[in-house]
Amino acid sequence: MERRSLLRAAVIGGTSAALGGTLWRGAAYAAPAQPGPGPYGALGSPDANGIRLPSGFTSRVIARSGQQVGSTSYTWHNAPDGGACYADGTGWIYVSNSEINPSGGASAVKFSSTGAITGAYRILSGTRQNCAGGKTPWNTWLSCEEVSLGYVYETDPWGTSAAVQRPAMGRFKHEAAAADPVRRVVYLTEDETNGRFYRFVPTTWGNLSSGTLQVMVAGSATSGSFTWTDVPDPDGSPTATRSQVSGSKSFNGGEGCHYANDTVWFTTKGDNRVWQLNLLTNTYELAYDDSLVNGTAPLTGVDNITGASSGDLFVAEDGGNMEICVITPNDVVAAFLRIDGQSGSEITGPAFSPDGTRLYFSSQRGTSGSSSGGITYEVKGPFRS
Repeated sequence: MERRSLLRAAVIGGTSAALGGTLWRGAAYAAPAQPGPGPYGALGSPDANGIRLPSGFTSRVIARSGQQVGSTSYTWHNAPDGGACYADGTGWIYVSNSEINPSGGASAVKFSSTGAITGAYRILSGTRQNCAGGKTPWNTWLSCEEVSLGYVYETDPWGTSAAVQRPAMGRFKHEAAAADPVRRVVYLTEDETNGRFYRFVPTTWGNLSSGTLQVMVAGSATSGSFTWTDVPDPDGSPTATRSQVSGSKSFNGGEGCHYANDTVWFTTKGDNRVWQLNLLTNTYELAYDDSLVNGTAPLTGVDNITGASSGDLFVAEDGGNMEICVITPNDVVAAFLRIDGQSGSEITGPAFSPDGTRLYFSSQRGTSGSSSGGITYEVKGPFRS
């Protein structure tokens, strides 16, 4: 994936545009580009599933909460949330968290090489409010508890090995995780109004049983340089991890997190921002900030985030008008899809199939607005490569 340039995304009148300017050098912003519908074109009318898609894309329902998945005997979980895909021979697996408390956990759906559903099963049980998480390079799923003093659980997408609690990764209100195989660390977000951004440095890469939890230290500005400092007591008791290190940077509601090519992006829902850290220069800035938008922002309620091989970021909305928006490497931001008739829900768990031709995600509460009404979808089409 191409590393994003140091630009800030913007929009005019509800359509996409790019607004240039180097953030922390005080340079004047360039004039916005001409408005346009984004790299995939305008959204069409709602399809049979109530999803508005660009031309050439189609959707299907994979699973519904409380109902059997395909022709399997497995009942899909309530409140589907964060997810990821894993290659499985010529097919693949999609894992999905369950954000309910108690009895959250996670489940998986197995697909053949043609996309047919061949199985579904539980991979984590007995946990609380499993919100987002992250995929590891050794093909496990990190499922994160979004509760006070919550844990990270390392799970097996194939459901063969038992899930393992990973207390060394800290006890706090976890949201998402993103593995960095270059620096051999895992980045972690915290869903608090004064949350922090962390990284976990395992003693041995590939083994999360022990290591050092560190927190990002930086000033109060929206751009600048940063360092990492060890968190003295990762268990968060009696002092919360976010309060243990003087000078650690506060973020308003950490949500999704994604790593690629020496850059890590994460979202903060409280101020509707997408942040990016340049890990080569140890500097940070904003990739998206709706306070800069002229007119109606295309991206509101930022939440889960993932990336495509093209370098495009796909950001799901919690609220807003139920869209997944794309932010391109040249900082154009536009709606990629929209779900009609589900304003009481949120979009969760965006993840691409290994070949990049299918995007999986869920509407956590569906048309009912209840955790028992979750719907998990697949969108197939000509994604940019």
